[in-house]
Amino acid sequence: MKITLKKTEEQIELVKAMASRNRDVAYEAQMALAEFISPVLVKVINQAPVISNLFNNFSFNEMDSPSLPLDLYYDITAPEYVKVYSTSVPGGLPTNTVVPTVSEMKFTTYRLDSAVDFDKRYAAKSRMDVVGKTFTRIAQEVLLKMEATSQSLLLGALDQATTNGVDHFTKAGSTLILDDFNELLTKSKRINTAWTGSAPEGGRIKGITDLIMSPEAIKGLREMAYNPVNTKTGPGTSDNGIPATDSMRDGIYNNAGTPEFFGISIMEINELGPEQKMTNAFQNLLGGYAASATFKTGDDLCIGLDRSRESLFRAVATDSESGSELNLVADDQYSVRQSKIGYFGSMEEGRMILDDRVLTGLHIVK
Repeated sequence: MKITLKKTEEQIELVKAMASRNRDVAYEAQMALAEFISPVLVKVINQAPVISNLFNNFSFNEMDSPSLPLDLYYDITAPEYVKVYSTSVPGGLPTNTVVPTVSEMKFTTYRLDSAVDFDKRYAAKSRMDVVGKTFTRIAQEVLLKMEATSQSLLLGALDQATTNGVDHFTKAGSTLILDDFNELLTKSKRINTAWTGSAPEGGRIKGITDLIMSPEAIKGLREMAYNPVNTKTGPGTSDNGIPATDSMRDGIYNNAGTPEFFGISIMEINELGPEQKMTNAFQNLLGGYAASATFKTGDDLCIGLDRSRESLFRAVATDSESGSELNLVADDQYSVRQSKIGYFGSMEEGRMILDDRVLTGLHIVK
C-alpha cells in the first residue's frame, strides 16, 4: 500500500501553505488537503483488505442507529430464535446473541481511528513523500484494525458454530489429501439443510464457495499431484499407495498457480498456518471446538465459507456533510512551540454474522 502525492504546482503550494505562520491559512490548507485525500484513503482501505472484504457492506448516516430486519434474511419456516454473532469493540471477542427472527437486530458500532503527525519543516520544503507516507500510515492503521476485527469475529463464530448439535469441523492428518477436502465438502452440505433437517428449498444443497487456507495447506493441495490420494487398500496392495489418475494429477499440476480447486475459490493468507496470527488466536478460544478438540500448537486451520448466502454484514457510517466513510480532520492539539502538523482519521463501523452455517473448518492436526 502506497499513497503518492503528485508534484503539481497546486499541490506544492497547498502543502507549503500548511506550514504558514498564519494559523488560519495553515489550518485551511490542512483541511483542504484532508478533504481532497479522504476519498482516496477510503478506496484504498476498502480494496486492500482480505478477510474484511468477505463482509457485505451497507451504509448508514452517522447520526442513525443501523439495524437489520432478521425475518427478511431467514426462511419463513425458520426456528423462532436464531444465533447472531457480533462484536462491541474492535478486535473484541464475538458475542453470541439469541434473538427472535421477527425482531429488528441492532448493530453495535465502534470507531476505528488513527492519529499521525510530522514536522512542519517537511511541509515548508514541499516534501510530498513525507506527506504521502503520513496518509499511508493512517490507511494502514485503520486497515489493520479492520482486519483484526473481521478475523476475530470470523474465528469466534466458527469456533462456536453447531448445527443439530454437531460442530462444523472435520479433521485431517499432517499431510492434506484429497479425502480431507472431500470430507469438508460433505460436512458443509450436511449442515446446510432446512431447519427440519431435510433438503433445502429446491433440493439444491449449498456448500462451500470459498476456502481460506495457509501457504502450508496450499502446499498440500499441490502435493496431490504426486502423492497417493486413496484412503482404502486397493486390489493386490497392502498399503494406500494408489495415486490419482494421470488426467487428475495433470489437472492439479497445471492449475497449481490458480486460485481454484475443484470449483472452490482458494484464498491464501499468511495469517493462517502453524503458529501464525489467526491460528494462535483460534487456539486460545475457550468453550467451543478449539477447546474441546484440543487444538494445539503446530496445528493448522482452513476456513470454508459459503458466499452464496447473505450472512456476513458490515455497517459503515457516512459523514453527513462530505458523504465519506472516513472522517479525516486536521489535528489541532499541537501548539506553535511543537512545530508539528497532525491529522486524525476515524471510521465508524459494525460487523455481524447472521447465520453460522456459512462457516466450516478443516482442522489439520500436527
